[in-house]
Amino acid sequence: LKMKSQCESCSEKLGNESDAFICSYECTFCTTCTNSMKHVCPNCDGELVKRPTRKRGVVDVAASQLKNKLFGK
Repeated sequence: LKMKSQCESCSEKLGNESDAFICSYECTFCTTCTNSMKHVCPNCDGELVKRPTRKRGVVDVAASQLKNKLFGK
């Protein structure tokens, strides 16, 4: 999942832990714009749903996965 850093409509900054909404093509919008569009993507007419947040970086997650594969949980 690509975590885009700004709303495609108003350019509001969106961090990895920000409330944001995406469609199945990963078009990304802030809460305000999503509500004004009635949760419908203006690009594909798909449903806009809440984007998951990320608490850890990619390197940390990859290291944990490798550690679990090598040494088990």
